[in-house]
Amino acid sequence: MRNAMEPPRTEITDKRLLRGARTRGIVLRQAVDLASLEGLENVSFGRLAANIGLSKAGIQTLFKTKEALQLATVEFAREMFIDAVIRPVKSAPRGAKRMRALLDRWTVYAETPLFAGGCFRAANLAEFDSKPGPVRDALFHDQREWRDCIASELRYAVATGEIADLDIDLAVFQIDAVLCAANTALRTGDDDVMSKVRRIIDGFLISPAGSSVR
Repeated sequence: MRNAMEPPRTEITDKRLLRGARTRGIVLRQAVDLASLEGLENVSFGRLAANIGLSKAGIQTLFKTKEALQLATVEFAREMFIDAVIRPVKSAPRGAKRMRALLDRWTVYAETPLFAGGCFRAANLAEFDSKPGPVRDALFHDQREWRDCIASELRYAVATGEIADLDIDLAVFQIDAVLCAANTALRTGDDDVMSKVRRIIDGFLISPAGSSVR
């Protein structure tokens, strides 16, 4: 029979889970920074153990395989991006105003930057675009989500007559490409790049009367 003073087994389990979750968060925060600087292929148990000061075996216990670690890193970066860029604009009116709010949040995300090497997505898509598998699928799913977010606001603005009709798919492709280029420009010291991006975005947010929607 268990001693009455002995803490319930569930409490011990919860504490272990909490420690594991905390360690997992520390590892993944380091992993997303490393991946943004050097790419996901350089995210390994040994490299993270050396950077953080944890044991390689301890990190491997959490993630089992390198691919699982890479997938967890992609998901962690996705959640960080959502928290930094997507969630803060939910209170903005849909359409052009929310589109501008997304751009403002993306600017902070890229200029701060949230990740040590700049945009996580831009740093890793090119590395995996010719490597079929779960990691590439996760990266492209993340990109599609971001593009769908942009498309949703543009489509709403067109449907409500807020902006002039345009080819949504083409506009989303162009905006995403411009933001990727802006990320590279920021990394190379082009401090004026975001003013250029704003002028480009203005070109999509034109009212039927021909003026830029504010």
